[in-house]
Amino acid sequence: MNPTSFEALPLAAPIQRALAERGYTTPSPIQAQSIPLLLQGRDLLGCAQTGTGKTAAFSLPILDALHRDPQGLRPKSARVLVLTPTRELASQVGKSLENYGTYLKSRHALVYGGVGQRPQVDAMRKGVDILVACPGRLLDLVQQGFIDLSRVEFFVLDEVDRMLDMGFQRDVQKIVSLLPAKRQSLFFSATLAPPIVKLAHEILQNPASVTIEPEVRTSDRVDQSVCFVARENKRALLLDQLSRQGKGELSIVFSRTKHGASKLARQITQAGFAAEAIHGNRTQSQRDRTLEKFRAGRLPVLVATDVAARGVDVRDVTLVVNFDLPNEPEAYVHRIGRTGRAGATGRAVSFCSEDEREYLRDIEKLIRQEVSVDAGHEWHLEDFSKLPVGRPAAKKSAKQGRPSRGGAPGDGAKPARSRRRRRRRPAKA
Repeated sequence: MNPTSFEALPLAAPIQRALAERGYTTPSPIQAQSIPLLLQGRDLLGCAQTGTGKTAAFSLPILDALHRDPQGLRPKSARVLVLTPTRELASQVGKSLENYGTYLKSRHALVYGGVGQRPQVDAMRKGVDILVACPGRLLDLVQQGFIDLSRVEFFVLDEVDRMLDMGFQRDVQKIVSLLPAKRQSLFFSATLAPPIVKLAHEILQNPASVTIEPEVRTSDRVDQSVCFVARENKRALLLDQLSRQGKGELSIVFSRTKHGASKLARQITQAGFAAEAIHGNRTQSQRDRTLEKFRAGRLPVLVATDVAARGVDVRDVTLVVNFDLPNEPEAYVHRIGRTGRAGATGRAVSFCSEDEREYLRDIEKLIRQEVSVDAGHEWHLEDFSKLPVGRPAAKKSAKQGRPSRGGAPGDGAKPARSRRRRRRRPAKA
Protein backbone atom coordinates (compact mmCIF):
# COMPACT_ATOMS: atom_id res chain seq x y z
CA MET A 1 0.00 0.00 0.00
CA ASN A 2 1.42 3.37 -1.00
CA PRO A 3 1.88 5.93 1.78
CA THR A 4 -0.31 9.02 1.57
CA SER A 5 2.03 11.27 3.57
CA PHE A 6 5.75 11.63 4.15
CA GLU A 7 5.10 11.15 7.87
CA ALA A 8 3.94 7.62 7.09
CA LEU A 9 7.33 6.79 5.56
CA PRO A 10 10.02 5.39 7.89
CA LEU A 11 12.46 8.20 7.13
CA ALA A 12 14.89 9.45 9.76
CA ALA A 13 13.74 12.34 11.97
CA PRO A 14 16.20 14.91 10.53
CA ILE A 15 14.84 14.23 7.04
CA GLN A 16 11.24 14.45 8.23
CA ARG A 17 12.06 17.78 9.86
CA ALA A 18 13.54 19.19 6.63
CA LEU A 19 10.50 18.04 4.64
CA ALA A 20 8.06 19.54 7.13
CA GLU A 21 9.83 22.91 7.18
CA ARG A 22 9.52 23.11 3.41
CA GLY A 23 5.84 22.19 3.44
CA TYR A 24 6.30 18.80 1.80
CA THR A 25 3.47 16.67 3.12
CA THR A 26 2.21 14.37 0.35
CA PRO A 27 4.57 12.25 -1.79
CA SER A 28 4.08 12.22 -5.54
CA PRO A 29 3.18 8.87 -7.18
CA ILE A 30 6.80 8.10 -8.12
CA GLN A 31 7.89 8.92 -4.55
CA ALA A 32 5.10 6.95 -2.88
CA GLN A 33 5.86 3.84 -4.94
CA SER A 34 9.66 4.05 -5.07
CA ILE A 35 10.74 5.12 -1.56
CA PRO A 36 9.43 2.02 0.30
CA LEU A 37 11.14 -0.27 -2.22
CA LEU A 38 14.42 1.61 -2.01
CA LEU A 39 14.34 1.57 1.78
CA GLN A 40 14.19 -2.24 1.48
CA GLY A 41 17.43 -2.15 -0.53
CA ARG A 42 15.90 -3.12 -3.89
CA ASP A 43 17.31 -2.12 -7.25
CA LEU A 44 14.77 -0.01 -9.12
CA LEU A 45 13.74 0.54 -12.73
CA GLY A 46 11.66 3.71 -12.77
CA CYS A 47 9.84 5.10 -15.77
CA ALA A 48 8.57 8.64 -15.22
CA GLN A 49 8.67 12.02 -16.90
CA THR A 50 10.76 14.97 -15.79
CA GLY A 51 9.01 16.98 -13.09
CA THR A 52 7.32 14.04 -11.36
CA GLY A 53 9.52 14.16 -8.28
CA LYS A 54 12.20 11.61 -9.20
CA THR A 55 14.97 13.50 -7.41
CA ALA A 56 13.27 13.20 -4.01
CA ALA A 57 12.30 9.61 -4.84
CA PHE A 58 15.94 8.56 -4.84
CA SER A 59 17.48 11.26 -2.62
CA LEU A 60 15.36 10.65 0.49
CA PRO A 61 16.00 6.90 0.89
CA ILE A 62 19.71 7.35 0.09
CA LEU A 63 20.09 10.13 2.66
CA ASP A 64 18.24 7.93 5.14
CA ALA A 65 20.64 5.04 4.52
CA LEU A 66 23.70 7.27 4.94
CA HIS A 67 22.30 8.67 8.19
CA ARG A 68 21.61 5.24 9.66
CA ASP A 69 25.02 3.85 8.67
CA PRO A 70 27.51 6.70 9.10
CA GLN A 71 31.04 6.08 7.84
CA GLY A 72 34.16 8.16 7.62
CA LEU A 73 35.04 9.83 4.33
CA ARG A 74 37.69 8.19 2.19
CA PRO A 75 40.04 10.21 -0.04
CA LYS A 76 38.83 10.63 -3.64
CA SER A 77 35.86 8.34 -2.95
CA ALA A 78 32.07 8.56 -2.65
CA ARG A 79 29.48 6.22 -1.19
CA VAL A 80 26.83 7.44 -3.65
CA LEU A 81 27.17 8.26 -7.36
CA VAL A 82 24.36 10.09 -9.14
CA LEU A 83 24.94 10.32 -12.89
CA THR A 84 23.02 12.99 -14.84
CA PRO A 85 23.11 14.01 -18.52
CA THR A 86 23.39 17.78 -18.06
CA ARG A 87 25.06 20.32 -15.82
CA GLU A 88 21.74 21.98 -15.01
CA LEU A 89 20.25 18.73 -13.77
CA ALA A 90 23.37 17.99 -11.71
CA SER A 91 23.06 21.40 -10.04
CA GLN A 92 19.36 20.82 -9.44
CA VAL A 93 20.07 17.47 -7.77
CA GLY A 94 22.75 19.12 -5.65
CA LYS A 95 20.31 21.78 -4.42
CA SER A 96 17.74 19.11 -3.56
CA LEU A 97 20.32 17.20 -1.53
CA GLU A 98 21.12 20.39 0.38
CA ASN A 99 17.43 20.97 1.13
CA TYR A 100 16.59 17.42 2.20
CA GLY A 101 19.87 16.99 4.07
CA THR A 102 19.75 20.28 6.00
CA TYR A 103 19.96 18.52 9.36
CA LEU A 104 22.29 15.73 8.25
CA LYS A 105 26.08 15.66 8.19
CA SER A 106 26.32 14.26 4.66
CA ARG A 107 28.67 15.94 2.24
CA HIS A 108 28.25 16.10 -1.53
CA ALA A 109 30.18 17.37 -4.54
CA LEU A 110 29.28 18.24 -8.15
CA VAL A 111 31.45 17.22 -11.10
CA TYR A 112 30.70 18.42 -14.64
CA GLY A 113 32.37 20.03 -17.63
CA GLY A 114 32.31 23.64 -18.77
CA VAL A 115 34.14 24.91 -15.69
CA GLY A 116 37.65 24.48 -14.33
CA GLN A 117 38.34 21.10 -12.78
CA ARG A 118 40.51 22.31 -9.89
CA PRO A 119 37.65 23.13 -7.46
CA GLN A 120 36.12 19.72 -8.24
CA VAL A 121 39.42 17.96 -7.63
CA ASP A 122 39.77 19.83 -4.33
CA ALA A 123 36.22 18.89 -3.32
CA MET A 124 36.99 15.20 -3.89
CA ARG A 125 40.40 15.21 -2.20
CA LYS A 126 39.07 14.19 1.23
CA GLY A 127 36.15 12.27 -0.23
CA VAL A 128 32.39 12.86 -0.06
CA ASP A 129 29.24 10.96 0.79
CA ILE A 130 27.45 11.79 -2.47
CA LEU A 131 28.96 12.60 -5.86
CA VAL A 132 26.65 14.08 -8.52
CA ALA A 133 28.34 14.02 -11.92
CA CYS A 134 28.03 14.21 -15.70
CA PRO A 135 29.72 11.35 -17.59
CA GLY A 136 32.41 13.20 -19.56
CA ARG A 137 34.08 15.13 -16.74
CA LEU A 138 33.69 12.21 -14.34
CA LEU A 139 35.66 9.90 -16.62
CA ASP A 140 38.29 12.60 -17.15
CA LEU A 141 38.90 12.90 -13.40
CA VAL A 142 38.83 9.13 -12.90
CA GLN A 143 41.46 8.67 -15.62
CA GLN A 144 43.60 11.38 -14.05
CA GLY A 145 43.46 9.57 -10.72
CA PHE A 146 41.42 12.21 -8.88
CA ILE A 147 38.30 10.09 -8.31
CA ASP A 148 37.99 6.47 -7.15
CA LEU A 149 34.66 4.73 -7.85
CA SER A 150 35.52 1.43 -6.16
CA ARG A 151 33.63 2.25 -2.94
CA VAL A 152 30.27 3.29 -4.42
CA GLU A 153 27.37 1.66 -2.54
CA PHE A 154 24.48 3.44 -4.29
CA PHE A 155 24.39 4.21 -8.01
CA VAL A 156 21.70 6.41 -9.59
CA LEU A 157 21.39 6.81 -13.35
CA ASP A 158 18.96 9.67 -14.00
CA GLU A 159 17.22 10.61 -17.28
CA VAL A 160 18.72 7.67 -19.13
CA ASP A 161 16.79 8.43 -22.32
CA ARG A 162 18.39 11.87 -22.50
CA MET A 163 21.77 10.34 -21.66
CA LEU A 164 21.55 8.03 -24.68
CA ASP A 165 20.20 10.78 -26.93
CA MET A 166 23.30 12.82 -26.14
CA GLY A 167 25.62 9.94 -27.08
CA PHE A 168 26.79 8.98 -23.60
CA GLN A 169 26.03 5.25 -23.71
CA ARG A 170 29.67 4.14 -23.96
CA ASP A 171 30.69 6.52 -21.19
CA VAL A 172 27.92 5.15 -18.96
CA GLN A 173 28.98 1.57 -19.63
CA LYS A 174 32.61 2.45 -18.86
CA ILE A 175 31.58 4.08 -15.57
CA VAL A 176 29.45 1.07 -14.60
CA SER A 177 32.43 -1.22 -15.23
CA LEU A 178 34.36 0.73 -12.58
CA LEU A 179 31.72 0.29 -9.87
CA PRO A 180 31.63 -2.51 -7.29
CA ALA A 181 29.42 -5.44 -8.24
CA LYS A 182 27.73 -5.24 -4.84
CA ARG A 183 25.71 -2.04 -4.82
CA GLN A 184 22.13 -0.75 -4.96
CA SER A 185 21.34 0.66 -8.40
CA LEU A 186 18.54 3.01 -9.45
CA PHE A 187 17.62 3.60 -13.06
CA PHE A 188 15.24 6.37 -14.18
CA SER A 189 14.04 7.10 -17.71
CA ALA A 190 11.07 8.85 -19.33
CA THR A 191 10.77 6.04 -21.89
CA LEU A 192 11.65 2.35 -22.06
CA ALA A 193 12.82 1.92 -25.65
CA PRO A 194 14.70 -1.34 -26.40
CA PRO A 195 18.22 0.18 -26.02
CA ILE A 196 17.22 1.59 -22.64
CA VAL A 197 15.78 -1.73 -21.45
CA LYS A 198 18.94 -3.51 -22.61
CA LEU A 199 21.11 -1.08 -20.64
CA ALA A 200 18.89 -1.52 -17.59
CA HIS A 201 19.41 -5.29 -17.67
CA GLU A 202 23.17 -4.73 -17.75
CA ILE A 203 23.08 -2.50 -14.67
CA LEU A 204 20.27 -3.73 -12.41
CA GLN A 205 19.90 -6.94 -10.42
CA ASN A 206 16.38 -8.31 -9.91
CA PRO A 207 14.92 -4.79 -9.94
CA ALA A 208 11.52 -3.65 -8.78
CA SER A 209 9.69 -1.68 -11.48
CA VAL A 210 7.72 1.53 -11.07
CA THR A 211 6.00 3.17 -14.02
CA ILE A 212 4.20 6.49 -13.76
CA GLU A 213 2.09 7.32 -16.78
CA PRO A 214 3.17 10.67 -18.25
CA GLU A 215 1.05 13.68 -17.44
CA VAL A 216 0.41 15.07 -20.89
CA ARG A 217 -2.37 17.49 -20.09
CA THR A 218 -1.27 21.07 -20.55
CA SER A 219 -2.12 23.81 -18.08
CA ASP A 220 -5.39 25.67 -18.55
CA ARG A 221 -3.48 28.82 -17.60
CA VAL A 222 -1.43 28.66 -20.80
CA ASP A 223 -3.01 30.10 -23.95
CA GLN A 224 -1.69 27.85 -26.73
CA SER A 225 -1.68 28.75 -30.41
CA VAL A 226 0.11 27.71 -33.59
CA CYS A 227 1.13 29.93 -36.48
CA PHE A 228 1.49 28.41 -39.93
CA VAL A 229 4.40 30.25 -41.48
CA ALA A 230 7.09 29.73 -44.12
CA ARG A 231 10.57 29.18 -42.69
CA GLU A 232 11.99 32.39 -44.08
CA ASN A 233 9.25 34.39 -42.36
CA LYS A 234 9.70 32.87 -38.91
CA ARG A 235 12.14 35.51 -37.73
CA ALA A 236 9.83 38.38 -38.68
CA LEU A 237 6.94 36.65 -36.94
CA LEU A 238 9.08 36.12 -33.84
CA LEU A 239 9.97 39.80 -33.62
CA ASP A 240 6.29 40.64 -34.00
CA GLN A 241 5.43 38.33 -31.08
CA LEU A 242 8.19 39.80 -28.90
CA SER A 243 6.96 43.34 -29.65
CA ARG A 244 3.65 42.46 -28.02
CA GLN A 245 5.33 41.76 -24.69
CA GLY A 246 4.94 44.34 -21.96
CA LYS A 247 7.84 46.01 -20.20
CA GLY A 248 9.46 43.66 -17.72
CA GLU A 249 7.83 40.53 -19.15
CA LEU A 250 10.08 37.53 -19.82
CA SER A 251 10.12 35.32 -22.93
CA ILE A 252 11.77 31.98 -23.73
CA VAL A 253 12.36 31.06 -27.37
CA PHE A 254 13.13 27.42 -28.18
CA SER A 255 15.44 26.44 -31.03
CA ARG A 256 16.16 22.88 -32.11
CA THR A 257 19.94 23.33 -32.40
CA LYS A 258 22.78 25.01 -30.55
CA HIS A 259 23.97 26.89 -33.62
CA GLY A 260 20.43 28.03 -34.35
CA ALA A 261 19.97 29.28 -30.78
CA SER A 262 23.14 31.38 -30.89
CA LYS A 263 22.32 32.87 -34.28
CA LEU A 264 18.76 33.63 -33.28
CA ALA A 265 19.86 35.35 -30.05
CA ARG A 266 22.19 37.63 -32.04
CA GLN A 267 19.45 38.52 -34.53
CA ILE A 268 16.92 39.25 -31.77
CA THR A 269 19.44 41.53 -30.08
CA GLN A 270 20.20 43.31 -33.36
CA ALA A 271 16.47 43.95 -33.72
CA GLY A 272 16.40 45.78 -30.39
CA PHE A 273 15.42 43.03 -27.94
CA ALA A 274 18.14 41.97 -25.51
CA ALA A 275 18.60 38.22 -25.84
CA GLU A 276 21.14 35.56 -24.94
CA ALA A 277 21.30 31.83 -25.61
CA ILE A 278 21.97 28.84 -23.38
CA HIS A 279 23.10 25.55 -24.87
CA GLY A 280 25.78 22.89 -24.54
CA ASN A 281 28.48 24.87 -26.36
CA ARG A 282 28.47 27.66 -23.78
CA THR A 283 30.53 27.30 -20.63
CA GLN A 284 28.82 26.71 -17.32
CA SER A 285 29.80 30.14 -16.03
CA GLN A 286 28.31 31.75 -19.15
CA ARG A 287 25.08 29.82 -18.71
CA ASP A 288 24.89 30.68 -15.02
CA ARG A 289 25.37 34.40 -15.73
CA THR A 290 22.74 34.34 -18.46
CA LEU A 291 20.19 32.59 -16.24
CA GLU A 292 20.92 34.95 -13.36
CA LYS A 293 20.21 37.98 -15.58
CA PHE A 294 17.07 36.33 -16.94
CA ARG A 295 15.70 35.51 -13.47
CA ALA A 296 16.48 39.04 -12.27
CA GLY A 297 14.56 40.54 -15.21
CA ARG A 298 17.63 42.19 -16.73
CA LEU A 299 17.44 39.94 -19.81
CA PRO A 300 13.94 39.87 -21.37
CA VAL A 301 14.55 37.08 -23.91
CA LEU A 302 16.21 33.70 -23.36
CA VAL A 303 16.88 31.47 -26.38
CA ALA A 304 17.37 27.83 -25.42
CA THR A 305 17.69 24.30 -26.69
CA ASP A 306 15.72 21.51 -25.02
CA VAL A 307 18.73 19.97 -23.29
CA ALA A 308 19.95 23.29 -21.87
CA ALA A 309 16.46 24.28 -20.71
CA ARG A 310 16.16 21.27 -18.43
CA GLY A 311 16.34 22.51 -14.88
CA VAL A 312 15.44 26.09 -15.83
CA ASP A 313 12.68 27.17 -13.46
CA VAL A 314 11.74 30.86 -13.74
CA ARG A 315 8.26 31.74 -12.50
CA ASP A 316 7.77 35.08 -14.26
CA VAL A 317 7.91 33.86 -17.87
CA THR A 318 4.82 35.11 -19.73
CA LEU A 319 5.65 33.95 -23.29
CA VAL A 320 7.12 30.76 -24.72
CA VAL A 321 7.81 30.64 -28.45
CA ASN A 322 8.54 27.35 -30.19
CA PHE A 323 10.57 28.82 -33.05
CA ASP A 324 11.21 25.21 -34.10
CA LEU A 325 8.65 22.59 -33.21
CA PRO A 326 10.27 19.78 -31.21
CA ASN A 327 10.61 16.42 -32.93
CA GLU A 328 9.74 14.75 -29.62
CA PRO A 329 6.16 15.65 -28.64
CA GLU A 330 6.89 15.28 -24.91
CA ALA A 331 9.32 18.20 -25.24
CA TYR A 332 6.39 20.43 -26.22
CA VAL A 333 4.71 19.85 -22.86
CA HIS A 334 7.99 20.53 -21.08
CA ARG A 335 8.59 23.72 -23.07
CA ILE A 336 5.22 25.36 -22.60
CA GLY A 337 5.31 24.43 -18.93
CA ARG A 338 7.94 27.17 -18.53
CA THR A 339 5.05 29.69 -18.46
CA GLY A 340 1.76 29.81 -16.57
CA ARG A 341 3.49 28.81 -13.33
CA ALA A 342 2.50 29.42 -9.70
CA GLY A 343 -1.06 30.42 -10.60
CA ALA A 344 -0.05 32.94 -13.28
CA THR A 345 -1.20 32.92 -16.90
CA GLY A 346 0.99 32.75 -19.98
CA ARG A 347 1.12 32.36 -23.75
CA ALA A 348 2.71 29.57 -25.77
CA VAL A 349 3.07 30.26 -29.51
CA SER A 350 4.38 27.61 -31.89
CA PHE A 351 5.67 28.27 -35.41
CA CYS A 352 4.88 25.47 -37.84
CA SER A 353 6.46 25.45 -41.29
CA GLU A 354 5.42 23.06 -44.02
CA ASP A 355 7.98 20.39 -43.11
CA GLU A 356 6.97 20.45 -39.43
CA ARG A 357 3.32 19.48 -39.83
CA GLU A 358 4.07 15.90 -38.76
CA TYR A 359 5.55 17.22 -35.51
CA LEU A 360 2.38 19.19 -34.85
CA ARG A 361 0.26 16.11 -35.45
CA ASP A 362 2.29 14.11 -32.91
CA ILE A 363 1.99 16.92 -30.34
CA GLU A 364 -1.79 17.16 -30.72
CA LYS A 365 -2.06 13.38 -30.45
CA LEU A 366 -0.06 13.40 -27.23
CA ILE A 367 -1.95 16.24 -25.52
CA ARG A 368 -5.27 15.00 -26.94
CA GLN A 369 -6.39 18.35 -28.20
CA GLU A 370 -5.98 20.57 -31.23
CA VAL A 371 -3.84 23.65 -30.84
CA SER A 372 -5.80 26.68 -32.04
CA VAL A 373 -4.51 28.30 -35.24
CA ASP A 374 -3.55 31.96 -35.11
CA ALA A 375 -4.28 33.35 -38.57
CA GLY A 376 -4.13 36.97 -37.49
CA HIS A 377 -0.64 37.74 -38.71
CA GLU A 378 0.57 38.86 -42.12
CA TRP A 379 2.70 35.74 -42.74
CA HIS A 380 -0.14 33.20 -42.32
CA LEU A 381 -0.13 30.35 -44.87
CA GLU A 382 -3.84 29.89 -45.46
CA ASP A 383 -3.58 27.04 -47.99
CA PHE A 384 -1.09 25.17 -45.86
CA SER A 385 -3.30 25.29 -42.76
CA LYS A 386 -6.08 23.50 -44.67
CA LEU A 387 -3.94 20.59 -45.84
CA PRO A 388 -4.35 17.19 -44.18
CA VAL A 389 -1.53 16.23 -41.86
CA GLY A 390 1.48 14.70 -43.58
CA ARG A 391 0.69 16.04 -47.06
CA PRO A 392 3.18 18.60 -48.40
CA ALA A 393 1.77 21.96 -49.33
CA ALA A 394 1.95 23.39 -52.81
CA LYS A 395 4.97 25.61 -53.42
CA LYS A 396 4.43 29.26 -52.66
CA SER A 397 5.51 32.21 -54.65
CA ALA A 398 8.32 34.35 -53.31
CA LYS A 399 5.75 36.84 -52.02
CA GLN A 400 3.85 34.17 -50.11
CA GLY A 401 7.00 32.58 -48.76
CA ARG A 402 8.66 29.63 -50.45
CA PRO A 403 10.28 27.24 -48.01
CA SER A 404 13.99 27.91 -47.82
CA ARG A 405 16.24 24.93 -48.53
CA GLY A 406 18.84 26.29 -46.17
CA GLY A 407 16.32 27.11 -43.47
CA ALA A 408 15.69 30.36 -41.66
CA PRO A 409 18.26 31.58 -39.13
CA GLY A 410 17.94 29.44 -36.03
CA ASP A 411 15.55 26.98 -37.66
CA GLY A 412 17.60 23.93 -36.81
CA ALA A 413 17.56 21.74 -39.92
CA LYS A 414 17.97 21.53 -43.65
CA PRO A 415 15.92 19.12 -45.76
CA ALA A 416 16.99 15.55 -45.13
CA ARG A 417 18.25 15.09 -48.70
CA SER A 418 20.81 17.86 -48.31
CA ARG A 419 22.33 16.42 -45.16
CA ARG A 420 25.56 14.51 -45.20
CA ARG A 421 25.70 11.54 -42.87
CA ARG A 422 28.04 12.20 -40.02
CA ARG A 423 29.15 10.04 -37.18
CA ARG A 424 27.28 11.06 -34.08
CA ARG A 425 29.44 12.54 -31.37
CA PRO A 426 28.53 12.78 -27.71
CA ALA A 427 26.91 16.12 -26.83
CA LYS A 428 28.46 18.30 -24.20
CA ALA A 429 26.88 17.84 -20.80
